[in-house]
Amino acid sequence: MLDTYDLVVLGSGTAAQVASSRARAADWTVAVVDHRPFGGTCALRGCDPKKMLVSGEEAVDAVRRMRGHGVEGDVRIAWPDLMAFKRSFTGPVPGKQEQRYREQGIDAFHGLARFTGPDTVTVDGRELKARHVLIATGARPVTLSITGEEHVATSDDFLELEALPARVVFIGGGYIAAEFSHLAARAGAKATVLQRGARMLPGFDPDLVGWLMERFDDLGIDVRTSTTVQRVEATDRGYLVHAVAGGREQTVAANLIVHSAGRVPDLEALDLVAGGIVLEGGRLKLNEFLQSVSNPRVYAAGDAAGSGPPLTPVSSHDAKVAAANLIKGNHAKPDYRGVPSVAFTVPPITTVGLGEAEARERGLKFRVKSEKVPQWFTARRLAERIYGFKTLVEEDTGHILGAHLVGPHADEVINLFGLAIRHGLTAADLKETMFAYPTGASDIGYMI
Repeated sequence: MLDTYDLVVLGSGTAAQVASSRARAADWTVAVVDHRPFGGTCALRGCDPKKMLVSGEEAVDAVRRMRGHGVEGDVRIAWPDLMAFKRSFTGPVPGKQEQRYREQGIDAFHGLARFTGPDTVTVDGRELKARHVLIATGARPVTLSITGEEHVATSDDFLELEALPARVVFIGGGYIAAEFSHLAARAGAKATVLQRGARMLPGFDPDLVGWLMERFDDLGIDVRTSTTVQRVEATDRGYLVHAVAGGREQTVAANLIVHSAGRVPDLEALDLVAGGIVLEGGRLKLNEFLQSVSNPRVYAAGDAAGSGPPLTPVSSHDAKVAAANLIKGNHAKPDYRGVPSVAFTVPPITTVGLGEAEARERGLKFRVKSEKVPQWFTARRLAERIYGFKTLVEEDTGHILGAHLVGPHADEVINLFGLAIRHGLTAADLKETMFAYPTGASDIGYMI
């Protein structure tokens, strides 16, 4: 006998939670399936626990910057205690989420799901029949395809370290490498970043990344760009990472190697062929409504869909779109305008909207204002020398096309630029706004 549902959701993260809740509120019968603890990447293995650890890093950095400016003494990161602080948040999440499902009348299954037909999935030998399926399984680290890859830890592993090793090597130069190398260096480890590309943080403005790299230097982080890792070798003292840069071989010793070379939709275990679900370029082939083009019973949301930026707010947005289309028929389309992105280095670097190169490629007419401004009060009061911005304003309309910030409070201020982009506010609108002073937001008028 089959267990039959209106909707079976694969995954239990942000997208899964939003969509399952909305379907249940519409009186649908709903099941969720996940082989990992309920809660998803953001709450358990990503944004939230990472930011908990960054809190300790921020405190240490603040004291060090203010030394000689009225603050005395030394501080350090107590790694086990910081991890315990993180677990005070992540530990209860799976149980709380499972309780929410029970309270909502959603059936929750622990196990690895795979399709057995266009409208059936199996979970540990139990078959579920679904009128619709939502794929919300998140993302996984991209395969490195190097010898010794089995010795490379994931960001998940890093977030569960009981003790921080003395030497940490990061393969890749994106968010994970930038954020975790800052944390590791401030906690006392020797951090090395091996990045295949010509610079770190390729999704952010190159000028601002250049300013931020001064902090990498301050922390003693060894950043090697245009460097390709070829293999990892285990030794009796740890590991050796073998790489090539400029035609020359180099070797880096490590006690821990962390994968930070990007992620892809986590779809491999689902047996999509059995479900009649087509991939294109390793991603689900979806229409504009986040619906599978080959199996109309199936929708996708979040990182698994790969439709928008791989960010938690996008997962929530996708889930609302997918749920609306499931419940009322296809009519809603995702809208990714004005979604900010932040790398939580200390200080943070942010971006929203178009980059300068992209705006020029589109042939848009715009004015650019860009400056490194450590002399501004926002930076001076914190003894922070890394503070700068770049904004793009369309000539004819005055609309904000893009904004890029690095420095204190950038992770909060960027949201106001995102608001402007999404809702069509102009530079004049922002200039006329009376922000509380002195705050990071009160600098906006001078940035445009």
